[in-house]
Amino acid sequence: MTPDTNRRWLLASRPTGEPTREDFELEESDVSEPGPGEVLVRTRYLSVDPYMRGRMRDADSYADPWGIGEPMRARCVGEVVDSEYDGLETGDVVAGNLYWAEYATVDGDRVERVEVGDLPVSTALSVLGMPGRTAYVGTVDVGRVEPGDTVVVSAAAGAVGSVAGQIARIAGGRVVGITGADEKADWLTDELGFDAAVNYRTAGDLSAAVAEACPRGVDLYFENVGGEVSDAVTDHLTDYSRIAVCGKIALYNQEDGDVPRGPRRLHQRTRTRVEGFIVSDHAHRAEHITDRLRRWVSEEEVRYRETVTEGIESAPEAFLGLFEGTNVGKQLVRVA
Repeated sequence: MTPDTNRRWLLASRPTGEPTREDFELEESDVSEPGPGEVLVRTRYLSVDPYMRGRMRDADSYADPWGIGEPMRARCVGEVVDSEYDGLETGDVVAGNLYWAEYATVDGDRVERVEVGDLPVSTALSVLGMPGRTAYVGTVDVGRVEPGDTVVVSAAAGAVGSVAGQIARIAGGRVVGITGADEKADWLTDELGFDAAVNYRTAGDLSAAVAEACPRGVDLYFENVGGEVSDAVTDHLTDYSRIAVCGKIALYNQEDGDVPRGPRRLHQRTRTRVEGFIVSDHAHRAEHITDRLRRWVSEEEVRYRETVTEGIESAPEAFLGLFEGTNVGKQLVRVA
């Protein structure tokens, strides 16, 4: 039976600087029954991610901006409760790019069945989903990690960074994580197998702390942060080093005129290769990468953690917490 009402979040205004709760509006509306070729999905988990900040800004990006008054979008996993699509049945668990909402009525080809084996269904949004695949692409394809490399990962206790560091370790690298809390640093070294971790909030001279953790220099930098953290790492790049630019969360809430101009501390002598990447460019390899991640998780070569808030009403707070570093691993919202 189709439910009567649906709660969903809309973009209420375009934030200037750091977003606030007032930039979001919770709307209650009728649930649309699926038409021919459509499915009605009840959301179980939705993902909030730093890249969403860019979609709240009316500016050129690799993804179109959201319009004021339009639903917030997210990668979600949920259950089909009604189907008019030949390939899916009621009860199927699916994932797709849906909404910050309790229900979504969409074309059936916008979702796909979830296959996580014995793992929780939420992993389709974390270690087996976009964050895990991003970590793989940045470390293996873009970073070209090799045995013996010294690899530094910023935002290392986040959804992408924590997996990227473990993949680099599997490849034979010496891995150093940069994070913002002692308990996160302990998690990286004690549970995930990082060789060292640096707390940038308490390190004092961050460049000196990176030098101490990386006495032979930095061969591969997995860039998630930007700003002063990036400066401290690039001081110690080796010849023919690589930087895989995944994100720069420290700059996402700055207006264009306030964003520092680079590349500032990159030196020609190092012959460093800097490459930004978007995981969707590698979608044709998603199944292969997910299979490899699933095997590593089942063999406990890769461990993961999820930070989960409860209820659709908690979605804005979960998103805003990303910029304060409140999450460990992947930040999710459990909707149903």
